[in-house]
Amino acid sequence: MRARVLAPVTAVTLLVAGVPTPAAGAPAAPAARAAAVPCPRLPAPKVTRPPRPVPPASVPEQQVVGGEALAAPGLVTPPGATAPPAVTATTWLVADLDSGAVLGSCGPHVYGTPASTQKLLLAATMLDRLDPKQVAVATRDDLDIEPGSSAVGLLVGGRYRVETLWLGLLLQSGNDAANMLARLGAGSARAGVGEMNAEARRLGALQTHAVTPSGLDGPGQFTSAYDLALIARACFADPRFGRYALTERAQIPAQPALKKGGFQIQNENQLIYRYPGALGGKTGFTELARHSYVGAAQRGGRRLVVTLLGAEARPVRGWQQGAQLLDWGFSLPRDASVGKLVEPGELDAVTDEPPGDAPLAAAPAGGEPKPWRGPAGTALHRMADGDWQVIVPAAGILALAVGGVAAVFAARSRTRRRGRRRA
Repeated sequence: MRARVLAPVTAVTLLVAGVPTPAAGAPAAPAARAAAVPCPRLPAPKVTRPPRPVPPASVPEQQVVGGEALAAPGLVTPPGATAPPAVTATTWLVADLDSGAVLGSCGPHVYGTPASTQKLLLAATMLDRLDPKQVAVATRDDLDIEPGSSAVGLLVGGRYRVETLWLGLLLQSGNDAANMLARLGAGSARAGVGEMNAEARRLGALQTHAVTPSGLDGPGQFTSAYDLALIARACFADPRFGRYALTERAQIPAQPALKKGGFQIQNENQLIYRYPGALGGKTGFTELARHSYVGAAQRGGRRLVVTLLGAEARPVRGWQQGAQLLDWGFSLPRDASVGKLVEPGELDAVTDEPPGDAPLAAAPAGGEPKPWRGPAGTALHRMADGDWQVIVPAAGILALAVGGVAAVFAARSRTRRRGRRRA
């Protein structure tokens, strides 16, 4: 490919095959930060776990989504705030569901593995697409899940209302229900995952990449505490989700044609039973991800959400760590803030894949084609001969030179080992 200088003197245009670079007009990489403040951490027992997957290379522009303070890899709290409780979670965030204010966090943009909290992204994507009264038939592919992983107990050929599937997803963390809902919403589970990733980008969850609809581990599957808060906020904005998440038990119907009886399932999220004002949430666990948790509650006219990743159940269970962080959040003044949750659509749409043969939007009369938007706001234009023109602002040249290109190639060439899966 050939280099072409087509941009003004404030930017440089490079032609780099498949390598995303900062877009013209994108914010410059943040300046060097002071040493991170360590997060209060509970001692956790040593556990045997699969090797952690290598996360994608950090993108400076994604690290400051929601505010520059959130780029810190350690503890971020409002000035004068009391210290948050010590937890075993490696990253966490507390935010206001209504105002979007981030009240405090530990490594909000550090990559983590979601486990079944990823089911919230499935809900955010598919709730509006599916009629809760629709009756659908379970297929063999719907039940193709990791042996021993959590399931509702759907039967091939069984007939289930969509509302029953949502309850099975959120109460019992059913991976079979996740596959079926993704298929019903998009035509196949694989297509459903694609729609989930599109929804994550729309919400501004730029560090989230789903590989499975259920959160069962897959190579390249990541999220962050900040992204989970964006996704949870979208879920709790839907009254149907709030009703499902607070349901204590539900009945899975009998299947007379299959000569199978019905049975009851219970909500696994202990917050709804033991925390006054609880609104619900989602638990998650795999041997790779360890414990993840999303929980929300209301108190004194405020609705807060907590997200945490990479926790251990001892000495304090994941939901209890979430409850302690919620208590801390409610203790802060109403105007406390270290950043914000961006609104859906506030950020330009981005993708973590090179454009390939993706079609361009039609060019306006007498104008240039609309650029494809890549990671960190990268702007690419396809030229007449098929080359991709990658725009790099002057402020981003140094960051690109200091290993940006190498990091992208390395991130895409790594192979990640799968951990054993249970969530």
